[in-house]
Amino acid sequence: MILEKNSSDVESNSDLEKLNPEAKAIVTHFSSNQDLRKKNPYRKPYESLGLKSNEVPKPKKPSTFKFIDLFAGIGGFRTALQNLDGRCMFTSEWDLNAKKSYYNNYGEYPFGDITKPEVKSYIPEGFDALCAGFPCQPFSKGGYRNGFEDTRGTLFFDICEIVQKHQPKYLLLENVANMVTHDKGNTYKVILKSLDELGYYFPDEPLLLSPDAFGVPILRPRIFIPCVRKDVANGNIDKIKQFKNEIAPRFISRMQAVDDILNPDLPADLPEYEERVLGMWDAFYKGIDLKVIGFPIWMEFFKYEGALDEFPLWKAKFIQKNIDLYNRNKEFIDSWLFEYDNLEWCIKTHRKMEWQAGKDISSVFEGLIQFRPSGVRVKRPNRFSTLVAMNHQQIIGKYRRRITIDESKKLQSFPDDFKLSSTKGIALKQLGNSVNVKVVETIFDVILKNFA
Repeated sequence: MILEKNSSDVESNSDLEKLNPEAKAIVTHFSSNQDLRKKNPYRKPYESLGLKSNEVPKPKKPSTFKFIDLFAGIGGFRTALQNLDGRCMFTSEWDLNAKKSYYNNYGEYPFGDITKPEVKSYIPEGFDALCAGFPCQPFSKGGYRNGFEDTRGTLFFDICEIVQKHQPKYLLLENVANMVTHDKGNTYKVILKSLDELGYYFPDEPLLLSPDAFGVPILRPRIFIPCVRKDVANGNIDKIKQFKNEIAPRFISRMQAVDDILNPDLPADLPEYEERVLGMWDAFYKGIDLKVIGFPIWMEFFKYEGALDEFPLWKAKFIQKNIDLYNRNKEFIDSWLFEYDNLEWCIKTHRKMEWQAGKDISSVFEGLIQFRPSGVRVKRPNRFSTLVAMNHQQIIGKYRRRITIDESKKLQSFPDDFKLSSTKGIALKQLGNSVNVKVVETIFDVILKNFA
């Protein structure tokens, strides 16, 4: 059933809330392609709903290529490719909150589960590029021998099915940095074997890129797999196989300053407890004899007298370094522990500290900080860590507050007017799951320059 209410109750596109998700996708995809008139690929499904269109087609900026956006999230791929004069013809995303944000920014409500044949049936013919930031899933061990048929049951198989049917000129796939080593390397090998079978060239070496290579002050490495159909690449094969050489000239040695991202006028917002924890570790760092700490500080092992051979070797080495640090700084550390009540008021994980700032700063409050399960992490203030899709929001030490949604948006290279969920946790998750717009835009611009 397409409509949640009788179709006679839904007289125009303004009645979207009366439609179920599939119908919303049809209506909004039809509406955004009204300028194509009779060539609108969503005309038939739209008319099958029995709705009346009272919209006047709006002229659109001419596009130079068409693409589809799978596992779209909030639309990082779309923003990037639209910046290059691309036109999105189809979108798929399953997360409800991401769908709402996508609609609020692009006027299209994404179709749902791309594994369903009925959803795939809405993909129009004649698009030039397929974009997908797909989840990393293990394949059968036989996959490297048998190709993409052995990826059946994974989301990558659905991508392969779409590619096999539509044969777009270009593919741009994205995944987490450790995909190359996932399942002892089998996952990546199967993906490349499948893409080769489907008729595409791709880089000979894994393409690991982070926004900081393009001047954005965030360390967020991701694996990208740009692909060009073999007949399209003919004569320029090395430009895709040696893609690193093609994109390297786009790297920017001078990174944007973190202060250009941050708003200095916002008030401090750290809770009293967190302020006390950071003050405690600030006093500790300033009082010990070590300024470049190459190991995690574990307060619980300062006075450890047990056998170290009961621990894994890596952990035993760290424990020994904590014991040595304590013995060298016993008088200071004992007074520090007394002043801070032996840290008994601290959450257990906050009794650990990871100093990853070298000698570049002399105070915790000069760094970028995170409260993590592994401890309180202090990093150099020249670039942010990966925006994870979890609640490890980074703290700007000198401002004694967390990074805001608007600042996080800039780190992912979205425009200032981009609309996210009004719920802070959901908005952070959306940004954490997104591709960086500038990275994607640069990769695809290189593809177009060489193969369009």
